[in-house]
Amino acid sequence: MEIFKGTATFSGIAIGKILYYSRGEYQIRQSLVSNIKKEIEEFRRARSQAARALLELYEKNRLLNVQEANAFLEQKNLLESETFQKAIESCISSEKVNAAYAVMTNRDEITETFRSLEEPAVRKRIADIQEISGRLIQILGGASLHINLGEEPMILVTESLSPTEIMEMDKEKLLAVVMHHGSTVSHTSIVAKTMEIPTLVDIVAEDAWDGLTAIVDGYTGTLYLDPDGEIQKEYEIRLEADKREKEELLKLKNEKDVTADGKEVGLYANIGNMSDLNNVLYYGAAGIGLLRSEFQYLGRESYPRENELFLAYKKIAETMGDHPTVIRTADLGADKQASYLDIPEETNPIMGNRGIRFCLDRKEMFKAQLRAIYRASAYGNLAMMYPMVSSEKEMEEIEKLIREVKESLQEQGVPFRNIRTGIMIETPAAVMISRELARRVDFLSIGTNDLTQYTLAMDRQNPLLKGKYDDHHPAILRMIRMVVESAHQEDREVGICGEIAADTALTETFLRMGVDFLSVVPACILPVRKALRETDLGGR
Repeated sequence: MEIFKGTATFSGIAIGKILYYSRGEYQIRQSLVSNIKKEIEEFRRARSQAARALLELYEKNRLLNVQEANAFLEQKNLLESETFQKAIESCISSEKVNAAYAVMTNRDEITETFRSLEEPAVRKRIADIQEISGRLIQILGGASLHINLGEEPMILVTESLSPTEIMEMDKEKLLAVVMHHGSTVSHTSIVAKTMEIPTLVDIVAEDAWDGLTAIVDGYTGTLYLDPDGEIQKEYEIRLEADKREKEELLKLKNEKDVTADGKEVGLYANIGNMSDLNNVLYYGAAGIGLLRSEFQYLGRESYPRENELFLAYKKIAETMGDHPTVIRTADLGADKQASYLDIPEETNPIMGNRGIRFCLDRKEMFKAQLRAIYRASAYGNLAMMYPMVSSEKEMEEIEKLIREVKESLQEQGVPFRNIRTGIMIETPAAVMISRELARRVDFLSIGTNDLTQYTLAMDRQNPLLKGKYDDHHPAILRMIRMVVESAHQEDREVGICGEIAADTALTETFLRMGVDFLSVVPACILPVRKALRETDLGGR
C-alpha cells in the first residue's frame, strides 16, 4: 500500500479501480510534406471540424450551465482567430511539416514561453491553446475525442484534465478524479464540484497505477494506492456511513432553518445560471441569496437586449414564487470579459474597472438591466444588490439611475414593484463605511471571496499563494463582526454570501456574531442547515 497526500477540491469518498488516462502525443513525428497546399487544407478541415464540435457543445450546455458552456465558445473563437491560423499555416509552409506536428510545435512553444507567468488570464489562455490543439491533433490523428471509462465505474487518474474532457464523460461511470495539475479554483475543479465528484489535485500520477484498486478520501485529500485489507475495510465502512449521512441530510430538505434554541436564520442559495434553479428547490433553500447575473453577458457577440434579460428574470421569479431571489447586477471586468465589451487591458484587472464601477461607466447597459429587473419584479419576489460598491458617491449615481428607470416605466404604464435593494460588502473601504452604506439600502451581504483577497493583498487564484491564503484570518472575522454591528445599528439585515458561508466549522461563530442569513451553493444547503439546527445560542 502506498499513501499520497494531495489537495481536495471536492469532498467525498470513492473506492474502485483506477483508469489511468493520458492524452498522449499519438507518437507525432516530424515528417516533410511535398504538397504544402494539401497539408494546409487538412489543417483547415480539422479546424472546421473542431469548431463545429465546440459549437455543438456550447449549444448543448448553454441552457443548462451557461458559465461552463461559455468556455466552449471562447475556445471556438480562439481556434478561428486569424493569429492562431497564421501561426500553424506559417509553420507548415516554412518548415514543410505535417499539420499535426505544426499544431503540436505551436502549442509547445506558447506553453514554454509563458509557463512562468501566473496571471489567471494568461494561464487560462494557455489552457485553451492546449485544449484546442489537443482537439486538432486528435482529429488529424484520427483518435477518439471522448474518454471511455469502460463498463464499470472507475477512479480517473491523470496528469491533467480539461473542463471539456470531464463534461464529455459518462458521469455515472466516474467515481472520482485524481490529477497532478490543477487547483481548488481551476475551471476543471469547479466543473467537478458542480457534478459533486470527489476530486484531488497535486498528486503525481503514474501509468503503472492503471487497473489497481484505490481509495480517494476527498475530506483529507488522501489517495490510498493498492490499500491493505484493514484500510479498505475501514473506508468501506466510512463510505457506507457517508452515504447514510447524505440520506440523513436529505431528510432535512423540508425542515426549518432554526437554531436549537429557536432563532430563525435565512439560508439561501448562490447560483450562476438557470440550470441551478432545480437544485435550489430540491435542497429546500429559503430562496436565492445571490444570482450572478453576468452569465447573460459572457460567451456572446453582443450585449443582451433588455427583453432577453427580462424574460430570464421573469422565469426565475415565476419559478421561485414567494421565495425571494436576489439578483446581483452584472459583475463584469477582471476575469469576466467578452470581446464585444471592449474592455481596455489593465495592469491589474482584479484591482481595476470592475463590478459597479464598470456598470456606472456603461450607463445604458446598466439601465437596460435595471429596467429588466424592475419589469420582472411584477412576477415574483425579486430583490437586487450591487457588487464592488466602495463609496456613497457610487450609491448616489445608482439611486439617480433607478429614479430615471422607475419614472420611465411609470410613464409607459409598465407594472413593477418597489423591490428591496442591497450592497455587496467586498472591500475594506466598504467595511469601514458599512453603516453609511446600510442607510441607503435594505440589507448588506458580505462577499468574503473578494474581501479576503483585498484585505490580505493576495490574489485568491494565484497557485503560489494557496498555502498562505487564509479566509479564516482574524482580520476577516473582525470585519464581518464590524459589518454586522454597523448594519444592525441601522436596523438592517446582514448576511454572508462568500464561500466561507458554507464552512460549517464557522456556522456557530457567524450566528453568535448576529449574522441574519447565509447564502451558499445548493449542494451545501443541507450540511449548513444541519449545523445551524444543532447550534444553541441560549448562552449568547
